[in-house]
Amino acid sequence: MIHQRTLSQTISASGVGLHSGERVKLTLRPAPPDTGIIFRRTDLTPPVELRAEPALVNDTRLSSTLVDPNGVRVATVEHLMSALAGLGIDNLIVEMTGPETPIMDGSAAPFIYLLDSAGISEQTALKRYIRVLKPLEVVEGDKWVKLTPYDGFTVSLEIEFNHPVFRRTPQHLTIDFAAQSYIDEVSRARTFGFMHEVEYMRMNGLGLGGNLDNAIVIDDDSVLNKDGLRFNNEFVRHKILDAIGDLYMIGHPLIAAFSGFKSGHAMNNKLLRELQARPDAWEYATFRRPSDAPSSFHRLPQAA
Repeated sequence: MIHQRTLSQTISASGVGLHSGERVKLTLRPAPPDTGIIFRRTDLTPPVELRAEPALVNDTRLSSTLVDPNGVRVATVEHLMSALAGLGIDNLIVEMTGPETPIMDGSAAPFIYLLDSAGISEQTALKRYIRVLKPLEVVEGDKWVKLTPYDGFTVSLEIEFNHPVFRRTPQHLTIDFAAQSYIDEVSRARTFGFMHEVEYMRMNGLGLGGNLDNAIVIDDDSVLNKDGLRFNNEFVRHKILDAIGDLYMIGHPLIAAFSGFKSGHAMNNKLLRELQARPDAWEYATFRRPSDAPSSFHRLPQAA
C-alpha cells in the first residue's frame, strides 16, 4: 500500500523572509493522518492556523501567500510546499514566529535537507491522489496554464523575458517525474529578480530581505551572483519548482500533466480553483500496491 507520510520528529531552522525582511523561526512538527499541511503563526496570541488550500491563496504578488478571513497572513510558502511535494509529505504542522517563511538560499534544497534530517515516517492511512479526468485551462492574454489527463506527473513550462541573460539560456523545460528526480533536477533552482525592480518592490514592502545569498539578481545584461547559475536553465527550473509548490496547495499529489506559458502564482492558483469547481474533471485515487501507482511516484525517498 502507498501510505500517507509525515516527519519522524520535530525539527527547527531560522532565516529571513524574502519580502518582509523579518527573521523567523520555522518549526516542522509531525501531524496525524488526514491533517494536511497546516501553517501555525505562534507569534500571535492565541496562535492562528491556516491550512494550505487554494481558497486561502489571496496574495500572489511575487509569491504565494495564505490569508485567512481575519487578514492573518503566511507569506511565500511555495518553496516549502514544493519540497513537501517532492518528498511526498502529506501531513505537517509548520510553526512560524513571523508572517513569512524564511527564504533560505532561494530554492527548495534547504527545506529538503531539513525534512530529510527529521526523517520521514509512513502512516496507517492510504495516500490519496487527485487524478485529472478532463482537460482544464486558464488563459489570460498570451499567458496560459493547463492540466490534462496523464498517467503520471509531468510539468512543462516556458518563460519569455526580453532580456540578454534569458536569450542566452533555455526558456522551455519539461520534467517527467517517471524518469527525473525532483531533488536532482528541480530543488536547487533559485528564485530570481531584476535590479531595476528593487525600488518598486521596496516601495511596496517587498523584497526587503533579498540579497545575492538568497536570489539570482540580474542587471541590464548579466547575472550579478559571483558563482553564476547552478544550471544553464535555472530560471525555468525555478518556475517549475514554484509551480509544483503552488499545485500542492490542493492537498494531494496530482496525476496529470501540467503545462504553462508565462504563468505564475496567480494563474496556478486559478487553475486549482477551476479544478475544484469541476467535480466531473477529477477523482480521488488510492493504490494498495506501490506497483499500481504511476511510475512518476516510484522515485520518492524511502521512509524510515
